[in-house]
Order: sequence, then C-alpha cells, then structure tokens
Amino acid sequence: MTSRTEVAGIIDHTLLKPEATPADVDALVAEAKELGVLAICVSPSMLPVTDPGDLVVATVVGFPSGQVKPEIKAAEAAQAVADGADEVDMVINIGQAVASDFDGLEADIRGVVEASGDSLVKVIIESAALNDEQIVEACRRAEAAGAGFVKTSTGFHPAGGASAHAVSLMRETVGDRLGVKASGGIRTAEAAEEMIAAGASRLGLSGSKAILDTL
Repeated sequence: MTSRTEVAGIIDHTLLKPEATPADVDALVAEAKELGVLAICVSPSMLPVTDPGDLVVATVVGFPSGQVKPEIKAAEAAQAVADGADEVDMVINIGQAVASDFDGLEADIRGVVEASGDSLVKVIIESAALNDEQIVEACRRAEAAGAGFVKTSTGFHPAGGASAHAVSLMRETVGDRLGVKASGGIRTAEAAEEMIAAGASRLGLSGSKAILDTL
C-alpha cells in the first residue's frame, strides 16, 4: 500500500468546473496546502493564483475538446505562463489521432511546448477515446515534440477517464523518459493505488481529501 504522504506528493489538486469562482479557487489553494499535495490545476481564467505558496500551479490549454487552432493553443500557453503557470496541461486534437494525422498532432504539441518556455507541458491524449495503437503513437509524438508528461484524460469526455490499461500502455511507451499522469474518474484510494501500480507518476484528482483521508 502506498503511504498517504507518497500519494499526496504526486497529486494535482484540480478544479476545472466551468462554474468555479475565484472564491472556489482560494478554497482549493487552502485545502491543497492543508493536504500537502504537490500541485493545483485550475482554469486559465483563474490565473494568476493568489498566494500559492510552495504549490506548483498548473493550468489547461485547448480544454476540454482540443479542437482549436494550433496557434490559439500556443497563444493560450504563452499567456498562461505569463500569468504564472508552472505547468501547462494541453489537450491534443483528438480527431487528428483518430484520423492518423500524427504529423499534425506532433506539430500542435510542439507549438505549445515552444510557447511554454521552461514550464512543464503535459499532453492530454484522451485515452478512453483512442485505441491502443493511437494511444502509443500519440505518446511517441508527445515525446518527440518535447513534452514532459503524457496524461490520460480531461475528465470531461463521455468515453470515460483514466484506466489502468491505458496508464500501463503509456508508461510502457515512454519508459522513464516522461511522466505519466492519470486523471479522470479516480475517486477512491483503491483506484489511485491501481493507477500508481500501473505506472502513473502523477494523479489528477478533484476529490483529493476523500482519497487521502482513507490512506
């Protein structure tokens, strides 16, 4: 069993609900500090975050569909970094992966990586909407484009969120060269431990407290 401290140390405590308010973000930051998690992840309109302390601040780009022009994603990333984002979680154009336009997908990711400067880029591939071959190639292209992480899901796609199978496949593809973030639908300590065992090095959770309280 993974310890509470170990799990807390890889959590992105997340608030991406469209109806979230600045007061909700302030509450998220306070709770994140209390829980001892690594990072918070908020919508770009909520940046800059007031008094994040030692927390890593992450935001999202092209969220949640990924279906925006590459130059818009890049501009969004540049603005997010200017507004204080330490990490940028970008959504791929999922249709490009389904249509096997992996050159276009790689170029899209590279644009965000370049616009993000020294900030870490995590690439959300929406694994539940892809088959195994598409997952593997999307991860390969994310690595080729210079990303630091691959990530399973937005948590908003009707196909579902993270699965241990997808995490294992992603880890097998990127080895120890990139991080793997599991997110979307992880609501219990058992599910969190399953993702870690499958190879996740980061967890995106909105219900962090409920999970950590059971460890």
